[in-house]
Amino acid sequence: METNLDHPAARPLAPVSSSERIQALDVVRGFALIGILMMNVEFFNRPIAELGTGIQPGLTGADWWVSWFVQYFVTGKFWTTFSLLFGMGFAVMLTRAEAAQRDFLVPYLRRIAALALFGTLHYIFLWSGDILFAYAVGATWLLILLYGKPKYIAAAIGALFALGFVPGCKWAFGIAGSLAFCSVLALWLRNEKEVRVFGRVLPLVAVLGIVIGAIALIAGGVMWILPKMPPPARFGLPIFGFAVLTVGILSAKYHEPRKDRAWRLGVGNYVFGMFMMTTIGATQYFFPEPQPATPPATVASASAAAAGANVAPPAPATKQALAGAASQPAAKKQPTDAEKAAERAAERAKRQKERAEKIATEKRVMATGTYLDAVTLRAKNFLDHAAGEFGFATIIVGMFLLGFWFVRSGIMENTAAHLPLFRKLALFGLPVGIGLGLLGSTITTYHVPGSQTDGWQMTQGLLMLGNLPACLGYVSLVVLMMHSKTVFAKINLLAPFGRMALTNYLTQSLIAATFFYGYGFGNWGISRVSQMGYVVVIALAQIAFSHFWLSRFRYGPLEWLWRAVTYWKIPPLRIARPGIASAVPHHAS
Repeated sequence: METNLDHPAARPLAPVSSSERIQALDVVRGFALIGILMMNVEFFNRPIAELGTGIQPGLTGADWWVSWFVQYFVTGKFWTTFSLLFGMGFAVMLTRAEAAQRDFLVPYLRRIAALALFGTLHYIFLWSGDILFAYAVGATWLLILLYGKPKYIAAAIGALFALGFVPGCKWAFGIAGSLAFCSVLALWLRNEKEVRVFGRVLPLVAVLGIVIGAIALIAGGVMWILPKMPPPARFGLPIFGFAVLTVGILSAKYHEPRKDRAWRLGVGNYVFGMFMMTTIGATQYFFPEPQPATPPATVASASAAAAGANVAPPAPATKQALAGAASQPAAKKQPTDAEKAAERAAERAKRQKERAEKIATEKRVMATGTYLDAVTLRAKNFLDHAAGEFGFATIIVGMFLLGFWFVRSGIMENTAAHLPLFRKLALFGLPVGIGLGLLGSTITTYHVPGSQTDGWQMTQGLLMLGNLPACLGYVSLVVLMMHSKTVFAKINLLAPFGRMALTNYLTQSLIAATFFYGYGFGNWGISRVSQMGYVVVIALAQIAFSHFWLSRFRYGPLEWLWRAVTYWKIPPLRIARPGIASAVPHHAS
């Protein structure tokens, strides 16, 4: 894993020629693009604010079955696949830079900056479901995880934390937390220190995990002894302690060998987050916090106070009561259980109202508004979106690591030699991954706004927990089809489509925004069945266009621009015809 980025460059870093490309990556990327299109089309017909709330209520018949299929066989399976592919691309670029003894860091930083710019422009001018900005943040975190110096990471965390206290800069707390989490992953990945415990030598990271997990478990036990502790406190801390203790115990056994750390950390990071989400959701579902009976007047008063309304003063007190109050020292009144419940209910009502207003605004703007209205709305929301992507980056960086390992281990460069592995991943990954989501669907298929006890968080946790094995299963299935001697080998036709992934992804948004939004052709809100018909037409058209374009040009238009920024030189675009001198080999898909 160690890589020296400071060595002198033997020759400048340059774009990969067609003959150097890894065919499997392009085919998988093309397959994933179809899944992305199937998932995204719904949210060109439905507010982004409803993302993550499951099947749209009110659907019936074929529309419901289409949504059910997409929800459990598509959603979440392909952003994870693209994250995996992104990590593979990082590893390919790094590996070839190392082999040629050429610079890597500066070109890759330019590559990240360009991706962040693409994501920003995509979000503001086309569609607020962008994921490119999150990938840019995740790629930055990956560099820090692999190569960051501890003193600089600590200084950055401290500076961000201090910035969070500046008025209007609370977003810095989230970034500081995300970076701190990344530093913990870096410690696990790169730390080589060992300590002796009871005569046994253990990795330092394992000992830290065991100690912190044990302390959290003990503290969780205390929570059960203390009176009137709410279920989140009684369950949350023990669950966290159990998870961290398990990580510590596993680290004692599986921290070595070093070459396997990337995939183990990638899988462990993803599973840890989704395990916490699932188990905490399960406690909310099976052990809901009791709601004390609340007099209507108390709820009304608390709701009015939460809304900033004027509440009528109490009835005049008697002279005896006033005299008694004057003789007693002033004491702060402790709210009753009923008043606390009323305050929580008022806060939930306020959040639900804000969310409903946000959904209504998005529906109005996208269905009937002008292009300027849409851009203004997205630009207004972008800063909140960007800040939230730093939290999401802590998940996708684990997928990047897993993809990184797939290339560094040589598996993706020689898939034919690793077909038994891909068979196992497909055989177990798809049933387990999709099965976990289907298990969750037996509880609920959509979220009740404002509810913590409808089982939705547990359902989502199971679905997302299954996304990782399902993603690996899909990737393996595509690889197996590539090497098939049957008609399934035709899947290789997706390679040009995948080679132009950035161009095709952004073009999908351009076409969809024009076709569905009110400032375009105004087809907002068409049926789910019609949406799938749209997906088939667009996918076939883009596959055909990709073959046409790459028969004449070396890169897709945006891939060419991205490479120009990355390598800071203009790469040749057109393929030289016979009789025209060219140092670059002809495209071979």
